[in-house]
Amino acid sequence: MLELYIHIPFCVRKCNYCDFLSFPAGKEIVERYVRALEEEIRRTGEAVYGQNGRPGETVYGQNGRPEEAVYGRAGGGKTEVRPGSAPKISTVFVGGGTPSVLEPEQIRSLFSCLRESFLLEADAEISMEANPGTLNREKLSACREEGINRLSLGLQSADDGLLQTLGRIHTWEQFLYNYQDARQAGFRNINIDLMSSLPGQSLENYVKTLETVTALEPEHISSYSLILEEGTPFFASEEIRRQLPDENTDREMYEKTKEILHEKGYERYEISNYAKPGFACRHNLGYWDEVPYLGLGLGASSYYKNARFSNETDIRTYMENPFVPFLGRNDYECCDEKSRMEDYMIFGLRKMAGVSLSRFEKEFGTAAEEIYGGVIDRYVGMGLLVLEGDRLRLTDAGIDVSNRIFEDFLLME
Repeated sequence: MLELYIHIPFCVRKCNYCDFLSFPAGKEIVERYVRALEEEIRRTGEAVYGQNGRPGETVYGQNGRPEEAVYGRAGGGKTEVRPGSAPKISTVFVGGGTPSVLEPEQIRSLFSCLRESFLLEADAEISMEANPGTLNREKLSACREEGINRLSLGLQSADDGLLQTLGRIHTWEQFLYNYQDARQAGFRNINIDLMSSLPGQSLENYVKTLETVTALEPEHISSYSLILEEGTPFFASEEIRRQLPDENTDREMYEKTKEILHEKGYERYEISNYAKPGFACRHNLGYWDEVPYLGLGLGASSYYKNARFSNETDIRTYMENPFVPFLGRNDYECCDEKSRMEDYMIFGLRKMAGVSLSRFEKEFGTAAEEIYGGVIDRYVGMGLLVLEGDRLRLTDAGIDVSNRIFEDFLLME
């Protein structure tokens, strides 16, 4: 099993709170980027499946070692093809930036290249982020025709004044038109992104947004509290800081999110994510379950064959050379057992279902209690973790201080 993340860094206008790798660009740069991204997709597919192989087959290098193909090294000599063991793609997530700034023909071209280069599972979850104001019926139809079956719409708030403060390019009415068009285009799995604790936002205002959005009955809702990120206009503004809701109001918004979404039939499956039964985001669950993934596009990160590495972040450099063999990345780092144990616990505890301790033992050959017994006992005793049979999970009180708890799962050198 393998996941793919595809990064589209372009947006119409940078939002005031955004610190993602994204920026506006002209049509020529966007087109050049799409061509470069397609080259990376093709060459990454060759690295995974082998240059002389086909999706669905594993190609072994001249010494019979799969890593000569898998890691993108030049195999040399005659390759031997052994069918049946190549990784299939279980999920694809196209993120940004604003992927929906792409034109329909660019979306079609990208996905045609993707299908030619990788073997997708028949029931693969294929998600694309989209912002209101960049969608139309033709674009939505192109997305559905190319197999995109999950749409993630960035609303943030149903209040037009707050949208203007955030620097969003759309109004609530534009969002509503795009949402209705997405339904008419055949999307039956839609996420809506929301934000709380916005400058000038009251509890009543946030509750109204929750009630307005849930009335639309999307399958998934993500709700995040605003964080002032360094380097953004919000971070530099003292006026914005003065307008932020106080700590008690922030807490009330957090509680109302749980309460209202639960009442409306949404299950909380991760700290900031809620879904109707059967609609949890498989791609994100894969991150938290440490399913390997490859990041394609500007600055995209990968976790593959127990190693982490990422792409070039300068767009001109990337477009000149969009693929570098995995082992040739400057930040290529193999994950040792210590870091893998940390990731297993910290990522897994983000899920409401928590982590399986028996799987930990199977994975690492030692009981979790041998490594983390003191930490587990302490937080269970404080009512912040609970052990139910095989599974260890955060309690509601534990979620409130989850970052502090996660720190204690980092192992000392």
